[in-house]
Amino acid sequence: MRRNGIKIELLSDDSRKPLPDEGSLGFGIHFTDHLFIMQYYDKKGWHSPMIVPYGEFCLDPASVCLHYGQAIFEGLKAYRGKDGKVRLFRPRENMKRLNRSAWRMCMPEVDEEFLLNAVKELLRVEERWVPGAKGTSLYIRPFMIATEAFLGVRPAKEYILAVILSPVGAYYAEGFNPVKIFVTDEFVRAAKGGVGEAKTAGNYAASLMASEQAKEKGFTQVLWLDAKEHRYIEEVGTMNIFFAFKDEIVTPSLSGSILPGVTRDSVLRLGASWGINMAERELSIDEVIDAIKDGRLVECFGTGTAAVISPVASLHYKGNEYIINDGKTGSLSKRLFEEITAIQYGEKEDEFGWIEIL
Repeated sequence: MRRNGIKIELLSDDSRKPLPDEGSLGFGIHFTDHLFIMQYYDKKGWHSPMIVPYGEFCLDPASVCLHYGQAIFEGLKAYRGKDGKVRLFRPRENMKRLNRSAWRMCMPEVDEEFLLNAVKELLRVEERWVPGAKGTSLYIRPFMIATEAFLGVRPAKEYILAVILSPVGAYYAEGFNPVKIFVTDEFVRAAKGGVGEAKTAGNYAASLMASEQAKEKGFTQVLWLDAKEHRYIEEVGTMNIFFAFKDEIVTPSLSGSILPGVTRDSVLRLGASWGINMAERELSIDEVIDAIKDGRLVECFGTGTAAVISPVASLHYKGNEYIINDGKTGSLSKRLFEEITAIQYGEKEDEFGWIEIL
């Protein structure tokens, strides 16, 4: 079978996996029956797009991705509304960001419209995997890796791009309850001029040490400071970060070392539409701590595809814990979470044109 230029090879119905319990999905544990894959050769370009049964890849031990880190990915979700329809939230922004990451990592860009159509075709094949329970969704992971067998430091000439799907529940065990954040001034995630703004695998490997140390101390995530002065706030391990002062809502400006989050941009646009003073600027950890002490900081929250909005209960910095909003979820965090998720699940009118229905 072939649709929209994509060859489709399907498992028989009796070979497909049973669906997992929607009440205990976790995050990134279960995977659907099929995946999308296509290949790239420098003299041929992208070719052979296929939807095939989910299975292992065969890579040469000398594949460039294994030695020199040419690997990028994206993350977005499909949501099943009460009307039964499946919706994507701002998927074109993810396609654009994938290409920005590809450019930064010297990897071949893709036709964004074709890739989005391929994602939709895969979703049609796997629509039964889109869960319907409240707070659940189908996570979509496009990724690209360099597969050329070559031990030399240069961009590869061969690549695979694939899309896998995973039904998911809440990203954090805490759900929508506020999380505790550890501020590290020892490790850094990325430096200006580096690859911090690209969604590349190495960024996440670099974050693991600090994240594991934070978890051992009872914290959910790490807040990263800048690489030069260890003073200016950048982002949390899996989220962008916002600080609600009494007179403005601030998120660190995109300086080249911060991932340009789709949810981050959605919050900025939503807040502005509500008449809130939304600011993107340089923000030091000292300014935040002082504002907590004198009551000017009323709440703090992270934003990301996985958790949408994640309220922050406290920041732990240099041996001291600073409680925000008495450790409770703030009214703005709650409003933003409810507004964005209502749009995602089709429960509220999409005034921004963010939703694409399958």
